[in-house]
Amino acid sequence: MTTEQVKVWTGAFGRDYTERNRFTDDAAFNEFYVKRYGEPRDKVFSEWLSVLPRDAKILEVGANIGNQLRCMQRIGFSRLYGVEIQRHCVDESRRLYSGIDIVEGSGFDIPFKDNWFDLVFTNNVLIHIAPGDLPRMLKEIHRVSGSRIMGFEYFAPEFTEIPYRGNSNLLWKADYAKLYLENNPGLKVEREQLFPCLDEPGNTDKLFLLKKS
Repeated sequence: MTTEQVKVWTGAFGRDYTERNRFTDDAAFNEFYVKRYGEPRDKVFSEWLSVLPRDAKILEVGANIGNQLRCMQRIGFSRLYGVEIQRHCVDESRRLYSGIDIVEGSGFDIPFKDNWFDLVFTNNVLIHIAPGDLPRMLKEIHRVSGSRIMGFEYFAPEFTEIPYRGNSNLLWKADYAKLYLENNPGLKVEREQLFPCLDEPGNTDKLFLLKKS
């Protein structure tokens, strides 16, 4: 499935994003999240994912070069997979990280079996999916998850488009946990929390953990 947004992200715009979001080391990665939310990402994930055994199979949809999966690797998870539409990110992830398997593919058509993973998650990926296309991706993520879904996304009570680096039709805030529930009967909220953005006063992100009933 090719959308206007997919075309943008698989071009120079996507490459520029990747270059802007590199970290010199693991400490720099965590320091970014301390400045943004007041807590290192390793600490947050360690606490939120304490409900999972460390041999759980985890998939990130929209993994880029694997920074979030590397975080999960540091806190003890070992069966880590990703799907990413940018080929150069897949190649770079293999150069940077061992023990993390990122494949080229789309969140609209995830190349794995039904219920294959214990956890499927996104990090600031759903925000870049056009509202009309979003239900397909939410259902596809639900399909490959056997137990839990997690998201860390920009939050607003209703769909709210905001300009992104001078462009329109590329970024929307919403209540993505609520949208998952509306599109996938049988899901329930296990935990959710709002994180005010310290570096962008007035903006808030939402972390949520959903469970299949």
